[in-house]
Amino acid sequence: MRPLHRLHPTLASLALAAVLALTNGRYDYHRDELYFRMLDPAWGYVDQPPLTPLLGHAAVALFGDTVWALRIPSVLCMVGVLWLAVLVTREFDGGKGAQALCAWGLAFAGVALAFGHTLSTATVDLLVWTAVLLFVVRALMRDERWWLAVGAVTGIGLYNKHLIVLLLLSLAVGLLVAGPRRTLASKWLWAGVAIALVVGSPNLVYQAVNGWPQLEMASAINEEDGAENRVLLVPFQFLLVGLFLVPVWFAGIWALFKRPEWRPARALAVAYPVLLAVVLATGGQFYYPMGLVIVFYAAGCVPVAEWARSQNRRSLLVTGVALNGAISAVVALPLIPVAAVGDTPIPDMNNSVPDQVGWQAYTDQVEAAAEGLPEDAVIITSNYGEAGALERYGEDLPPVYSGHNALAEYGPPPAGAETVLAVGMDAAELGAHFDDCAVAGELDNGVGVDNEEQGRSVVVCRGPALPWTELWEEFRHFS
Repeated sequence: MRPLHRLHPTLASLALAAVLALTNGRYDYHRDELYFRMLDPAWGYVDQPPLTPLLGHAAVALFGDTVWALRIPSVLCMVGVLWLAVLVTREFDGGKGAQALCAWGLAFAGVALAFGHTLSTATVDLLVWTAVLLFVVRALMRDERWWLAVGAVTGIGLYNKHLIVLLLLSLAVGLLVAGPRRTLASKWLWAGVAIALVVGSPNLVYQAVNGWPQLEMASAINEEDGAENRVLLVPFQFLLVGLFLVPVWFAGIWALFKRPEWRPARALAVAYPVLLAVVLATGGQFYYPMGLVIVFYAAGCVPVAEWARSQNRRSLLVTGVALNGAISAVVALPLIPVAAVGDTPIPDMNNSVPDQVGWQAYTDQVEAAAEGLPEDAVIITSNYGEAGALERYGEDLPPVYSGHNALAEYGPPPAGAETVLAVGMDAAELGAHFDDCAVAGELDNGVGVDNEEQGRSVVVCRGPALPWTELWEEFRHFS
């Protein structure tokens, strides 16, 4: 096996960390980050396992309650993904040039910049998937005992998302189709399965005891976003890494089929269309298969580095990597001032941008609408982003509740709450549940960015039609 050439991954990871650290505080929190801040530590929640919120709480406790501090785990995850990908390149006998291409290309690929810019379950999952796939490659090409490491990381990954199970099932299909089939009977593989179950059992027990709420969550995502996710799935397989790097990861898939020495790992290439089909059928998010794409890219760096032995080809390759990084940075990072970004196509190209705009302005407008409300008033928001923003930025506001996802478990409001300030909800729909509702204001982020809150109403309602223990069910929802 080739030695690990540490210079390029070291420099590339430092450059990636520096770029993310310098830009991570330019916009506001993402709505998911505001949600994570509100969640109390637990073994699990109705919509997700606990790992990512716990990482967020740890970062805030260690480094302060700021946007920049909350995103430190994301930076570390992307640095980890970069190093793991370089190790995958090395497993496929990639030398210095291949490892350098893997490190620098991935450091400024769209997926690394976008996932490293905000704290999300997808960020942590990409690290988990890349680690699992590195150990799968080692188990298939070197030593079956690496299945134990696969099991350990899978067990940890179950505390972040259960999607890792889809990856392993897809790999099982790949082994059945492309072999080596004897691997499925390996005692080391099944020992790895046992380790995964033992390590991940507390979270699995939480799901079982609570009726597997994540199945309900998955159904809600499919119903609400499934059609859009299916349309975006295939195009974003190319866009998340970057169009200029597509030939590299295509070369990795091709080499898995064509190189005899890579035959033991051919199941990876078969697993990819299986996983795509599962995500397509379930209406899952378009970024779910990215872990496999990262591994294909890492493998593809080997044949591409061999191809780029002449000066002209190397220059072409370096130019492609540089252009890919530049385009990815403009789309994925907050380089354009927030006051101007609404006049660009960036919010349409990167749907995480609108979710990082306007929270302080919205809070100020809710505070204005709350002036003069009685002491027993409460606030109910339509989603967890609004609730999180009011909790983070609000001063002297009534208690904040939301029926969105896990926040519904923190309700209902107290029985004596006769006045409600409803944020982001329709006055006519609220009128069916209260004696009187009147619009008190309209949310406006002031920079022309169209997001879920822009233009929505702030409504004052009085006289709930039912006791809160019954009415609260009308506010519960998954998405």
